[in-house]
Amino acid sequence: MHLIITRTFPPEVGGMQNLMWGLAKSLAKHYMIKVFADFHNDQKLHDAKTSFSIERIKSVKLLRKYRKANLINQYINENKNINGIIADHWKSLELINFNKKKICLIHSKEINHKAGTNLNKRVLKVLNNTDFVVANSQFTKNLAINIGVIPEKITVINPGIDMAEKLSKKNLEQTNKLLKNKFPILITVSRYDKRKNHEKVFMAIKNLKALHPNIVYICIGYGDEKENLIKLSNELKINDNIIFLENLNSNFKNALVSKSNIFVMPSIIHKRSVEGFGIAFIEAAQYGVPSLGGTDGGAADAIINNETGLLCDGNNLNEIYDCIQSMLEHKKYIELGKNAKKFSEKFYWEKIVLEYKKILN
Repeated sequence: MHLIITRTFPPEVGGMQNLMWGLAKSLAKHYMIKVFADFHNDQKLHDAKTSFSIERIKSVKLLRKYRKANLINQYINENKNINGIIADHWKSLELINFNKKKICLIHSKEINHKAGTNLNKRVLKVLNNTDFVVANSQFTKNLAINIGVIPEKITVINPGIDMAEKLSKKNLEQTNKLLKNKFPILITVSRYDKRKNHEKVFMAIKNLKALHPNIVYICIGYGDEKENLIKLSNELKINDNIIFLENLNSNFKNALVSKSNIFVMPSIIHKRSVEGFGIAFIEAAQYGVPSLGGTDGGAADAIINNETGLLCDGNNLNEIYDCIQSMLEHKKYIELGKNAKKFSEKFYWEKIVLEYKKILN
């Protein structure tokens, strides 16, 4: 049996939640799996459909970590057939007493603490006492080495994706109606935060309008920066070129992605926050949509520059503008999209899980 300890798990929504869900589902086809996850109000219906055991821990946030660790340690003491533990975060392992194989996933932001600080020391105490540290990209691996993680412990395994779902006729019709007479169509699916760099894309849209009057930029997500972005779109007078959407069902979201010309997310480093990989680039690639990503962070693992999309300095507005325009010129995005779709196949969970099997075995 293998335990998966996670603070992020469906039905909660997000990239990390999708990663841990995909990993648990895939591993359950090869091993007996038990997941320890945080309580969620909608968990009953979700968990009833799984093929593996999920134990949910409910407590006030301040105490949840300790109660969860106590329950897991008790389970470990009572069950001697546990061969290994996989954790989504170093904090998920910090209080766990286990002397067999321990694997901890790292993503970038959560380990990005200055060397010598208390948080840095806590990170290293956990990660340097695991058997394997799984980095989501080469960038994250290098970051981990720089903050003091033992290099020999680190292996890079990119996040996986499920095969693209078949798009419903209803959602495709809805998408076509929404985007009628719009071209080019740019899209971002992400949280609204500074790191994702929506504001620089807005500024590029302002300039691109001169060449492409019917350009539209679809922003799907939620987050603290949304009100600021709405205000910015008003100031730039590009309201008619921006569509804000949230709380969409996955099929409608994917239909919008599939009808877009470029997925745009030129991420930057904001304070400690940095894009460790960018699974959204791969999800767009499945539908033959190329991406524009930032050179800050791990996007280079998800985008092959000049082959499946472009990489640019997200702090440089001219680069963002030039990259978008170059992908539109002579419809270069079509060829890039074909390459991206082929590239996305290497990220299917059925292939990614084999990398986890190597270290579990």
